[in-house]
Amino acid sequence: MSKVWLLVLAAVCHGIFSNGVVTNSSTRPDVVNVGAILSYESIIGKVAKVAIEAAVEDVNSDPTVLPGTKIELTMQDSNYSGFLSIVEALKFMEKDTVAIIGPQQSVTAHIISHIANELQVPLLSYSATDPTLSSLQFPFFVRTAQNDLYQMAAIADLVNYYGWREVIAIYVDDDHGRNGIAALGDKLAEKRCRISYKAPMSPNPTRDEITDLLVKVALMESRIVVLHTYAGPGPVVLNVAQYLGMMGTGYVWIATNWLTTLLDTNAPLDSDATDDFQGVITLRMYAPDSELKRKFVSRWNNLTSGKSTNGSFGLSSYGLYAYDTVWLLAHAIDAFFNQGGIISFSNDSRLTELHGGSLNFDAMSIFNGGNLLLQNILQVNMTGVTGPIKFTSDRNFIYPAFEVINVIDTALRRIGYWSNYSGLSVLPPEMLYAKPPNRSSESQRLYPVIWPGQTTERPRGWIFPNNGRHLNIGVPKRVSYREFVSQVEGTDLFKGYCIDVFTAALNFLPYAVPYKLIPFGDGINSPSSSELVHLITTGVYDAAIGDIAIITNRTKIVDFTQPYVESGLVVVAPVRRSNSNAWAFLRPFTPMMWGVTAIFFLIVGAVVWILEHRINDEFRGPPKKQVVTVLWFSLSTLFFSHKENTVSTLGRLVLIIWLFVVLIIVSSYTASLTSILTVQKLSSSVKGIESLINSKDPIGYQQNSYARNYLVEELGIHESRLVPLNMPEDFAEALKKGPRGGGVAAVVDERAYVDLFLSTRCEFSIVGQEFTKAGWGFAFPRDSPLAIDMSTAILRLSENGDLERIHDKWLTRSACTSQSTTFEVDRLQLKSFWGLFLICGLACLLALIVYFILMVRQFSRHYSDDFESSGRSSGSKSFQTFLTFVDEKEEEVKNRSKRRQMEKASNRSVGEDESTNSSKRRYTESCSSKSLDRCEEA
Repeated sequence: MSKVWLLVLAAVCHGIFSNGVVTNSSTRPDVVNVGAILSYESIIGKVAKVAIEAAVEDVNSDPTVLPGTKIELTMQDSNYSGFLSIVEALKFMEKDTVAIIGPQQSVTAHIISHIANELQVPLLSYSATDPTLSSLQFPFFVRTAQNDLYQMAAIADLVNYYGWREVIAIYVDDDHGRNGIAALGDKLAEKRCRISYKAPMSPNPTRDEITDLLVKVALMESRIVVLHTYAGPGPVVLNVAQYLGMMGTGYVWIATNWLTTLLDTNAPLDSDATDDFQGVITLRMYAPDSELKRKFVSRWNNLTSGKSTNGSFGLSSYGLYAYDTVWLLAHAIDAFFNQGGIISFSNDSRLTELHGGSLNFDAMSIFNGGNLLLQNILQVNMTGVTGPIKFTSDRNFIYPAFEVINVIDTALRRIGYWSNYSGLSVLPPEMLYAKPPNRSSESQRLYPVIWPGQTTERPRGWIFPNNGRHLNIGVPKRVSYREFVSQVEGTDLFKGYCIDVFTAALNFLPYAVPYKLIPFGDGINSPSSSELVHLITTGVYDAAIGDIAIITNRTKIVDFTQPYVESGLVVVAPVRRSNSNAWAFLRPFTPMMWGVTAIFFLIVGAVVWILEHRINDEFRGPPKKQVVTVLWFSLSTLFFSHKENTVSTLGRLVLIIWLFVVLIIVSSYTASLTSILTVQKLSSSVKGIESLINSKDPIGYQQNSYARNYLVEELGIHESRLVPLNMPEDFAEALKKGPRGGGVAAVVDERAYVDLFLSTRCEFSIVGQEFTKAGWGFAFPRDSPLAIDMSTAILRLSENGDLERIHDKWLTRSACTSQSTTFEVDRLQLKSFWGLFLICGLACLLALIVYFILMVRQFSRHYSDDFESSGRSSGSKSFQTFLTFVDEKEEEVKNRSKRRQMEKASNRSVGEDESTNSSKRRYTESCSSKSLDRCEEA
């Protein structure tokens, strides 16, 4: 029997040691080795060290977690050194460590993650928040705090909430700083905002380096500064900014959560320590209030007593996440053992090949259960002091949220919250999770902020930079319509309506704008405004002013100010005066209107005749007389002079409605005819843009105007019909020649140019309506704050009348331009009166229907006996009888009906007498045949 046990023991030992060194059997070990790398004296490290030690103690004393097993924690001080952090990590790999808590910095995490990947040891960091530490590149890196991606999303929402468009980013030039600012740029771009200037600095900058950096920042346009650094150089940056006057009114400083970490750790604060932070907005990782959190916070003073030579220190959010990291790892290890996992290590063949030297690489082993432990870490679902702990599919914590803090005096004033679920809110995020997500602008809200300079007024966010640089403003060098803009010969100066509006608007700005006007164009042809606008996007010009139309394609690449000129496309054509003639009285109505009116005169006359014919002697007589009566009656209603009286109710109803229609028609005719005979009329063969589209005649347009693209792309006019014209004289000559003489039928141009063109040329005029709506504005780069301020200035010019005075100075119209012009298209159309005709027609139809029903009832009542006595008659005979009945006068019908009733009554009495006499005769005859006695008895 002993030999059998020896064989079993030998087999077990062979299975255990065949693949490497094993520390424990399949049962739970007494101790699990866990390492931690942090800087003991750093702001984050000293808090995390106490929190991790307290968490290990709490886990080891809790029998429900890891029963029978203790966590053996080994801490190593990296002493602010990335190199030492790497060395300490390698040491842990020699000691059969199953997991490492840390490292503290993102820069070190990038390197150590490669080691963790190779040896399959999970790396749990509560403070390496670099968003590029992705699970794809570093599968064994697990972030147990909030990703900086969400912190940058919160800052982007803050910038958008206050209406700013550009920020300046100051950051440490390492992985943590660069990658965080790159994420900020992406999030700002989603809000149509951007980082206008990036100011990197070394991780350990000197005060002089910071001063030089901030001097450059002060010369920039934006006054919104995002400071993404560490707790070491961060206060120095703000102190230098205070010294340079950059913490005063107009500036906005947004610090990432390094500032709340510093202030929470060093609490309570004195006024001297916070003088440089006044008005700064910062963020803090949010941990909802809970019983677990309150208990841990209450223990903190006891935990920190004696831990520092400077006395106790405060608890930052990193301390809470460090505490939860230990509990998360403990739950994962417990699940690892529950699934049968064992702690075993095997040699890495690639490391054993590097034997030799003193580095002892072959001492490091691969953790065979690393993948299983990693999966259990990612599947943990628990509640800690920071709230619910659970990982999403991209290995970030669920419900990322931050507190928005405003530093005032010695206090941290919370002005709201940010969550990835609903954005900015004054309500705690956990109250919003039960509601549908709402990221609308109306739902975003924060409490008022006290900004730098002790002001509550929202800073504008930018000023014109005082760096000695002028705005390069492009101005079209026009050769026509120089009243709008033109260059003074022999100088760099410009003049014109657009220039005066621009300079007047600048005077309303609360700051000086140094600028330089640069001509654009060759001076031979008027330049293209679209090309000028495009040069703004390429950086050739900082802005463009002049006669620049605001159209869709241009608004996609630049921002325009409020329009200072209303201008759309119109059609200009030659016109001639329409003199009165012998047939001028026919012109108020179109032929269709005349025809329909005449038809209705006849219809109404016929309807009234039908309704009155049976009861009114004036509408009876021979057919010839009745036709004349109908014509006379209908035409006499035109002058309300009809002498025939209407008797029937239906006839009067129809006549009243018709007289109302006649009143409207006569009044309209009189007004139109008066206008024709008294107001000078102009006529043209071109009626508007519709007639141009339907014709094949050539059309002129101003060279380099957007009118060409509109006619081709929007209206579908073939390019071969379009003729470019340069000068107003070219316009006039082409219009005079006409399409048959090598000219054009009409010219399409902007209203502002056309008004100026027509002011001295009365032989042309605008025909039809303005078929587009546009305006002129000044162009600036996208999201330029100067465009907004200039728009406000233009509105003020309009309100106080300066804009109109500038217009009158350059563009005063002559009497020729303002003359009243009416074209034949203004004749009265049938569509203006179809409602009246419809009412009249319906009244006639209704009267005829009622009249027909009454006639049928009367006919059936008067002729029913005849039909019954004569039997079933043919339909044609009945219809002829009905027509005869309708044609008869109603009084005659009633008299005939009475005679028939009397005849029936007399016939009935005669029949009764004859019946009595016949009965008497029969009785006498019967008595004669019998005896006389019986008759007497009877």
